Amino acid sequence: MTTHQSGPTGGAGSDGEPENRAVRPHSGRWTDLAAVASFVVLAFWVTLRLWWDPGHGVRDNPTDQAQFEWMMAHGARVVTDFAYPFGSDRMNVPESVNLVANTSVLSVSLPLSPLTLLAGPRAAFLVFLTGALILTATSWYFVLSRVVVGSRGPAWLGAAFCGFAPAMVSHANAHPNIVAQYVVPLIVWRTLRLAEPGRWLRNGLLLGLLIVWQAFLNLEILLVTAIGLGVVVAALAIGRPELRRSARPFLAGLAVVAVLAGALLAYPLHVQFFGPGAYQGLSRLIRGYSTDLWSFVSFAGESFAGDPEGAGRLAVNPTEENAFFGWPLVILVAALVWWLRRNVVVVGLAVLGLLLAVLSLGREIRFNGHPTGVPGPWALLENLPVLHSVVPTRWSLAITPIVGVLLALGAERVRQLAREHPQQRRPIRTVTALVLAMALVPILPTPLPTTRIEPTPQFVTAGAWRPYLAGGRSLVTLPMPDSNYAEPLRWSAETGLEMPIARGYFLGPDTRPDAPEGRIGIFGAPPRTTSTFFDQIRRTGEVPPITAQTRLAVLDDLRYWRAGVVVLGPHPREEALRRGMTALTGIEPVRTGGVWLWDVRPLID
Repeated sequence: MTTHQSGPTGGAGSDGEPENRAVRPHSGRWTDLAAVASFVVLAFWVTLRLWWDPGHGVRDNPTDQAQFEWMMAHGARVVTDFAYPFGSDRMNVPESVNLVANTSVLSVSLPLSPLTLLAGPRAAFLVFLTGALILTATSWYFVLSRVVVGSRGPAWLGAAFCGFAPAMVSHANAHPNIVAQYVVPLIVWRTLRLAEPGRWLRNGLLLGLLIVWQAFLNLEILLVTAIGLGVVVAALAIGRPELRRSARPFLAGLAVVAVLAGALLAYPLHVQFFGPGAYQGLSRLIRGYSTDLWSFVSFAGESFAGDPEGAGRLAVNPTEENAFFGWPLVILVAALVWWLRRNVVVVGLAVLGLLLAVLSLGREIRFNGHPTGVPGPWALLENLPVLHSVVPTRWSLAITPIVGVLLALGAERVRQLAREHPQQRRPIRTVTALVLAMALVPILPTPLPTTRIEPTPQFVTAGAWRPYLAGGRSLVTLPMPDSNYAEPLRWSAETGLEMPIARGYFLGPDTRPDAPEGRIGIFGAPPRTTSTFFDQIRRTGEVPPITAQTRLAVLDDLRYWRAGVVVLGPHPREEALRRGMTALTGIEPVRTGGVWLWDVRPLID
């Protein structure tokens, strides 16, 4: 791929005329600043309601927000207490949680630890989310403008799409680790630089460090990036034979990357796959989360032309609307690929996009919300090592940067046509603007929907829990934390993880002897009598029948968790949950600090 130059070394202005070299650097800096400012505005537009009312959280994914707040608190605890970074015993007492096998985001939580300590984990989460949107678009802008197309206007177009496409806004519903793709374009850039003669060691070291950085942000994105780069590099090697003479420095640099990244990631990856709390792939249910074929031409729920209810029928949930490009953009991209088909990079990107789209269809193709009975190629791959931990619908998420790059390349080609045909410049630009408006205006993002978060009870914020947890005891909450109720993680995060909790919301192994799929990853700890009992109350509002055997099993659970106190905060099923716990233990609860409290220490000592 040709590296384009910008700045004082040459080039043309937006009108295709030579620019004054004395003013071009200054003008270019102002253009760059305006581009970044536009990304800042767009990011704050998407997260507007979260900033407007700090008492609100993400409506469509409150449990993941609570989990990430806990992760931000963990990062701060690593800095202040030198806690073990790759696991934690502050959740899922008396076991631990394998944080490398979860979304620990250490590459962000560690640098943001001062903010977490100063303003709290919720503020750190919001800065993480908003900053991820800004940095992703900004990173793509600089790589596109300096490496891929060499022009700021087309680069801005592609970068804005890469940062704020429907899939990115969908994952902004409390998936900041997936939104934070700002390392990806840097990895692309440094991979292309591996072929530079004489600098294989330096280039290999830089790329290796970027890979390590991304590994502690999101391994799934890193895997897809590696596959995508493999396809693009292969396309370049086939389509541009003159590049093959650069194979020696490229391979030498790649060897440096393997050694450096392998050395730095060897222990974390060992912990992830073989350490305490490791699991062997995801459940068949989660591996069945696929992209509906009709969603590619539909509009996302949080797009200007979108219909949340209609999108909800096509996606697993509002956070996984990974395609949803809309039919006008699909037509435009197909036209761009045909128009630029002589460009080997365009062909490589098109092939990669089709491959990702096909893989995202899962083991059985769905169309407009209905299974077709037609098997997808993913059915042959989903049980392979590493791939058995991939959610197939997220393959289509990787199409977003491909479309962004194609838009940039197409806009750059239009810019060249306008320069080559000055008499037709105005109609060329007018038609281009109309086509882009038709394709992109319908998918412009709308602010994320929010909902009120119940304030953390004073019992937690005032530290009234401390006497009950002395001696290594844990706090048990009703209902118990899982993928449907994660408020206890938020409470623990606000204490700096000083308050250990039983169970939790995380991915961990199914350790039941009769586990139907073996030691696969499940959300939370394996069910126990107590968790199942209160989960039924949470779902139905009815207290299940209680027997002497049930009481003995609950007592065993409390001893297993080393419970010091059981608390019940504000909850829609509060009355039924209170009656259930009282009937199980025979202890009348005390109302204090905004919670119902059962002191269970006499029961288990």
